[in-house]
Amino acid sequence: MQTVLSKYLKKSTEAAPLAVFRLFFGLMMFASIVRFWLNGWIEKLYITPKFFFSYYGFEWVKPLGEYTYLIFILCGIAALMVAVGYKYRLAIVLFFLSFTYIELMDKTTYLNHYYFISILSFLMIFLPANVYFSIDARQNPAKAFQKIPQWCIDVIKLLLGIVYFYAGLAKINSDWLFRAMPLKIWLPSKYDLPFLGNLMQQEWVHYAFSWSGMLYDLSIPFLLLYRRTRFVAFLMVIVFHVLTRVLFPIGMFPFIMIVSALIFFSPKIHHGILGLISKWFSISKQKFDNLKTYQFLGVKKNLSLGVITVFFIIQLLFPWRYLLYPGELFWTEEGFRFSWRVMLMEKAGYAQFKVVNAETGKRFYVDNSDFLTPFQEKQMSFQPDFILEYAHFLADHFTKDGHENIEIYVENYVALNGRKSTPYIDPQVNLLNFADSFKHKTFILPFKDEIKGL
Repeated sequence: MQTVLSKYLKKSTEAAPLAVFRLFFGLMMFASIVRFWLNGWIEKLYITPKFFFSYYGFEWVKPLGEYTYLIFILCGIAALMVAVGYKYRLAIVLFFLSFTYIELMDKTTYLNHYYFISILSFLMIFLPANVYFSIDARQNPAKAFQKIPQWCIDVIKLLLGIVYFYAGLAKINSDWLFRAMPLKIWLPSKYDLPFLGNLMQQEWVHYAFSWSGMLYDLSIPFLLLYRRTRFVAFLMVIVFHVLTRVLFPIGMFPFIMIVSALIFFSPKIHHGILGLISKWFSISKQKFDNLKTYQFLGVKKNLSLGVITVFFIIQLLFPWRYLLYPGELFWTEEGFRFSWRVMLMEKAGYAQFKVVNAETGKRFYVDNSDFLTPFQEKQMSFQPDFILEYAHFLADHFTKDGHENIEIYVENYVALNGRKSTPYIDPQVNLLNFADSFKHKTFILPFKDEIKGL
């Protein structure tokens, strides 16, 4: 086993696929930052709100008022530097830190693909993505290499495979496959789409999309790996993600996944891509073709391989943490995030908070719009950790206003995947008796149905 591993770690391949991946990744990230800015989302999501929901353990990560724009500027500049391979190591570290900081500023904006970008950029810190077709390689020929270790390409393929495969496993549940939920709720709203609007009203289409989505996610990594099916698989990637982009407002993510899938193709394809870029921008590609092979040496090799090994152990195990919690995952959402459960449920909630003086019994109700934006209130209304954090915020706020002996209760109803709205949080429980933690939240009322599956 050790001999096989040693032989594998010594294998080398062309650096062109990693260079193309770096280039497209950086450009996509720069476009995403510009798009975020031009749409006014920095102001709307990180400047206007009075309160921000935090990830447990990262309460110190907050927007910086008007200076929040500087974080986005830094992130955008770092993305461009990554794309062209200029001071790459510094650039990818700055991009990872700034993008992850943006992601952590408010839990309300959580998306699976934000998490994907964070962990992918972290992985790229340990890869020699700038040794070929980069400004770094052009300025310092001694650090330019045409070949790199094979595993530097394979780790990106592995991460993409995990994302797809785990997303497919998550779809093996009774709501998705046998009730076509939540697509049966979402697709009919697309009635105004040219050519597709009428089709989206058909129930058989909802089931077809559910089943094909599950099969696509489970199979696409393997179809991309196999040379004979790779081209057809890539066409499937394009069709799937373009259709997803048409149907759902998920930004740049579909395009990021399309260009990322190019990493599965042979170096010949990537040399062709770089050749076209060289022609368009009058770059001498031949200067990078020196037949030299990059090698990790000594401590750097051990550190890189050690970190990457731990990284993938976490990626493989972390999505299964929901098994440590009782109850229905879609209902409690304990262990739901960061597990590639993409667009699997439609939840809507109502949450009315009551502030009570424990001694006098006097009470009043909170107008959530005094503290939360409509988007924040919507997300808070059906997620228990949001509800708990907001309750503690309300207690602190009203204590500062002079109220004493405060208790916080909530009247909360939630509807999941087309089911009738039912009580969610025990209305008799003072939420201040609970601290935010990774422990099971016992104040969540039981789910009165069953969702079978993984």
